[in-house]
Amino acid sequence: MSKQIAKKAPIVRLPPKSNVELLLLRSAQVAVIVMGVATVVFMLHAGEYILAPASLGIVLGLMLGPLATRLERRGLRPALSASLVVALFVIAVGLFAAVVATPLAFWLSRLPHLWSNLQQQLLEFREPLEALRSVRDQLRELTGGEGLTVSVDQGVGVESVALLAPAVIAQILIFFACLYFFVATRNQTRTAVLKLCLDRRLRWRVAHIFRDVEQMVSRYLLSITVINIIEGAAVGVALYLIGIPSAPLWGALAALTNFVVFVGPVVMVAILFMVGLAEFDTLGASMLPVAVYLVINMLEAQFVTPMVIGRTMTLNPFVVVLALIFWIWLWGPLGGFIAIPALLVVYAVIRNIVPGINWGVDDIDRGYR
Repeated sequence: MSKQIAKKAPIVRLPPKSNVELLLLRSAQVAVIVMGVATVVFMLHAGEYILAPASLGIVLGLMLGPLATRLERRGLRPALSASLVVALFVIAVGLFAAVVATPLAFWLSRLPHLWSNLQQQLLEFREPLEALRSVRDQLRELTGGEGLTVSVDQGVGVESVALLAPAVIAQILIFFACLYFFVATRNQTRTAVLKLCLDRRLRWRVAHIFRDVEQMVSRYLLSITVINIIEGAAVGVALYLIGIPSAPLWGALAALTNFVVFVGPVVMVAILFMVGLAEFDTLGASMLPVAVYLVINMLEAQFVTPMVIGRTMTLNPFVVVLALIFWIWLWGPLGGFIAIPALLVVYAVIRNIVPGINWGVDDIDRGYR
């Protein structure tokens, strides 16, 4: 038997790339990434009317998923447990609306009085404002500017409301549909996605992503909900004790606005300042409701939240601010509510794809690692 000697193919060595070629290669890679990110942002912005309520439904579905799981352990089918969860959510929203509807309508009717009261209170600062006005006039003479022209919007007409109503109803229907079907089919969705992963290691990573997303988002939202309800009750009681009318309304608004970190407390301070103007005669006394709220909010932020959630769930403030800016710019107030859960979802995905990365959130439970 003759032996055939296999000849090895010659090794072709390519010349090393120059610095210019490496720079062009890296630039092309960065350009592709930037175009991909810009495309995703454009798609999110263009699909706001559909994606925003759908995302809100998924986020609340992640929060209410553990409750549905407990109901299913008692023998209920997923469709029935999802129906009960959605019904409980609707009842909670209805109770909140019943609490705030009447006093909110009363205070909205007092807005013109609040504005005139604010103008009277600002007369105390007339002399400093006159000094600033003279400085402005001098700067205008030096620069030759004509100043700013302010245009006043005439408000929303009946035609705009008629066109807006169907869109709002459609968004509400999209939200409830996504909430129900996400809760009802969450286990089926997880199983279907895992079946698509043919590689065992990929399946393991995807399973851990599902687990981390559900645990982190549900734990965060449920904890924040309980904390905000307690804080709202404390704010309502404190405002009642200092003689502020409609204290339950302001407590409910404090609980609601606190879901949007950083931005919500600022909005609440502005609201309570207007309430103080309506109830007190001096500008200093008008700050009393604001001071009461800030003390309670500071105690919640510094002691209660770290104690309940734990410092292992503390997010990097800089990353949180960037997420809030991005999502509020993209989807408005609704984006402010979605910002933190979306940040936790992104972190859970990246943590399992690139182990060892840390954006300021440690493991929620080191025991399962």
